[in-house]
Amino acid sequence: MSMADRIAIVTGAGTGVGKAAALALAAGGWRVVLSGRRPGPLEDVAVQIGDRALAVPTDVTDPDSIANLFERTRTEFGRLDLLFNNAGIGAPAVPLEDLPLETWRQVVETNLTALFLCTQHAFRIMRDQDPRGGRIINNGSISAHAPRPNSIAYTATKHAVTGLTKATSLDGRAYDIACGQIDIGNADTPMGGKMKAGVRQADGSLRPEAVMDPDHVGQAVLTMANLPLETNVQFMTIMATKMPFVGRG
Repeated sequence: MSMADRIAIVTGAGTGVGKAAALALAAGGWRVVLSGRRPGPLEDVAVQIGDRALAVPTDVTDPDSIANLFERTRTEFGRLDLLFNNAGIGAPAVPLEDLPLETWRQVVETNLTALFLCTQHAFRIMRDQDPRGGRIINNGSISAHAPRPNSIAYTATKHAVTGLTKATSLDGRAYDIACGQIDIGNADTPMGGKMKAGVRQADGSLRPEAVMDPDHVGQAVLTMANLPLETNVQFMTIMATKMPFVGRG
């Protein structure tokens, strides 16, 4: 199978890391199915990519919408070689005891349940296609390792993504499906760019943090994606070099 025949789905592809990954994959020769809630940003990315892109607006909290995404991909291209499970949301930084149950549920549905459902659909396609197999890359986070203050919903789901990655990696062996995780720290995106203005630290202080160009994350995803299926990056951490994570700050 040639590079030009490989098909990727990127969720949350309209902005940020998802957009960077979609552009990197397309530049690397992949055909890319762009998934996201808002049609406008998806179409903008599709225009940048050209005829190698297919935009499929998708609400990842709706199982029927997810099913449509994978059916459109299968119908249009006949196979799936890569799923980048990237879509995710945060929650307001409020004290743990004040977080509304509905907000908790929204974060869990988007950051965890949606990844599980997308993984199920990807497994079914990758298991039955010829040549068999494929790769799934999950967007973890530095929060899959260490929390920020007042971030229980986001942190809990990102820790859970690590369990999802490990279980998927193990169960995928039977079908030549590789699964890895990329843990991202402070990309300069609509979600992560706010760190430049200052973010709450563990000691209660508010300090600006270093950020990195999301294009570097896109290139990292491309590197993981281009490996042969007998080789896998199980976990990769990519972060702004000077952000607080290692050591004590």
